[in-house]
Amino acid sequence: MKSPFHHELICWCCFIAILLQHVSSVNLPNNETVPAVFVFGDSLVDPGNNNYITTIVKCNFPPYGRDFQGGNPTGRFSNGVVPSDIIAEKFEVKKILPAYLDPKLQLQDLLTGVSFASGGSGYDPLTSKIMSVKSLSDQLEWFKEYKKKMEEAVGRKNMTLILSKSIYIVCIGSDDIANTYAQTPFRRVQYDIPAYTDFMASEASKFLQKLYGEGGRRIGVFNIPVIGCVPSQRTLNGGIFRECSNTSNNAAKLFNTKLYFNLKTLERNYSDAKFVYLDCYNPFLEIIQNPSKYGFNETEKGCCGTGNIEVGILCNRFSMNTCSNPSDYVFWDSYHPTEKAYYALSTLVLDNKIKDFF
Repeated sequence: MKSPFHHELICWCCFIAILLQHVSSVNLPNNETVPAVFVFGDSLVDPGNNNYITTIVKCNFPPYGRDFQGGNPTGRFSNGVVPSDIIAEKFEVKKILPAYLDPKLQLQDLLTGVSFASGGSGYDPLTSKIMSVKSLSDQLEWFKEYKKKMEEAVGRKNMTLILSKSIYIVCIGSDDIANTYAQTPFRRVQYDIPAYTDFMASEASKFLQKLYGEGGRRIGVFNIPVIGCVPSQRTLNGGIFRECSNTSNNAAKLFNTKLYFNLKTLERNYSDAKFVYLDCYNPFLEIIQNPSKYGFNETEKGCCGTGNIEVGILCNRFSMNTCSNPSDYVFWDSYHPTEKAYYALSTLVLDNKIKDFF
């Protein structure tokens, strides 16, 4: 007697066959197909993987998720969706990109992609160790585990085809500069900022080559945003007037330049792949400097609590003075944007870059 799981696999295989033959998007060039989206990174794109590991870097409690599917705190570091969800929607794959570790995942969820991101991670392996979260190497191991599940279900040939047509997004690096370098002494005794950003860029290239080796061909990499202007950096490093931290912003710009040239080199070396540089530094700075143009009026404080320092466990149901109007705010907590800001930023960053993946 065949098990229900066997029948589910048959249904899944049929679904894949239909998907690969017929799915196309009017918004994608040349009727290209995108069967799945896979995301690697940190808290900007973690939809809840940290819920299932031992770390204090969590947000699976109110007021996080206040505007997500009826007020559900899923572990997304925002009041609503995060960029991994928005990206999956922009590529017309699905509206919500689940966490790989979510125990409720179905085979169909796996088919169309997941996020492997872990909040608090970085290019620097030390960053994830300090925060007791999953490194990029750990996330790649999850992807390898994922591939085994897919191959078991649909066979190697279909798996290879799906992987080659899927979109891969890497969004990470802010915590290396804002936390590991700026807030701990460990790397500052080894590196100045130019050397540290060299190290980060080298780690980024190593990871991207490994991702290519695992089948990734359409790879988009976000640069580091204007990290010195997030509320917590203003509070910690911005002086009495809470100005943007030039040190952090300059480090981000230095890394971003190195990342850009490394991606160009990778694209020359791997001619069958696309390595797309996704600039969020300048669009995010544009939103912060011209908030009213995008419907915001508060750029220096987060919605949660005082908005100056609260993030993660410090942003909780007991946080006093949490705002009632997050759509007026660029930041939800002292480090992460609101859902509205994520949508505005994703539009500025991605809409003109989608064609570059094909």
